[in-house]
Amino acid sequence: MKLVSWNVNGIRAVVKKDFFKSVEQLKPGIMCLQETKAQDEQVEEALRGLDGYNIYSNSAEKKGYSGTAVLSASEPLGVTKGIANDAHDKEGRVLTLEYDGFFLVNVYVPNSGSDLKRLGYRQEWDRDFFAWLKKLEEKKPVIACGDFNVAHKEIDLARPKPNYNKSAGFMQEEIDGMDRYTTGGFIDTFRHFYPGKRDVYSWWSYRAGARGKNVGWRIDYFLASEKLIPGIQKAEIHNEIPGSDHCPVSVEI
Repeated sequence: MKLVSWNVNGIRAVVKKDFFKSVEQLKPGIMCLQETKAQDEQVEEALRGLDGYNIYSNSAEKKGYSGTAVLSASEPLGVTKGIANDAHDKEGRVLTLEYDGFFLVNVYVPNSGSDLKRLGYRQEWDRDFFAWLKKLEEKKPVIACGDFNVAHKEIDLARPKPNYNKSAGFMQEEIDGMDRYTTGGFIDTFRHFYPGKRDVYSWWSYRAGARGKNVGWRIDYFLASEKLIPGIQKAEIHNEIPGSDHCPVSVEI
């Protein structure tokens, strides 16, 4: 089964840009979407006509902001919105689906902001989200996917030196947050298969033709409990698929 994650930067916008064709091309068993920028009923309306999937969404209280959704060909055992933490659960950033063999957690991690005003909050988020994943892992293994809004290593962005400790997404505090996952039992599946692969990114700024020049960042991930790694056969970044400033990423299990 293929699992796909994609920050669509607006579900109502992306469906006007051959989104259904992209789904047909990717053929996901489960597809996790971030930054839907829509309320639950708007997500459902936008995806009307997409056959073969159960649709679940978690919308922010603030309209047109944040939001996550999951398209699942099979019905999960259960669906949970948020991480049971009132400080974090008003922005629709997490959807957890339980399946027979694992929990799938779809996440849109808060951006620290161009002026870094949310960097402190981001550190709280990283600690609390990690705790959520570990709590789930007590019951069964976890796959966490989505836009983590951080390039983990220098290899994960085109221009590390001018961005390190200056730009949201490559602050040491954010890197420390990703370290917490990868040293705490969760494997970066893409790097598991391609530890030294360069120039492969999942997000590009809309400015200065960054995507055409491949001046990008790898900030979209599939993290998996160590126990699941033997069953993961492939990890891919689908940078040929347009429609958003992010491209889809996937694993096959």
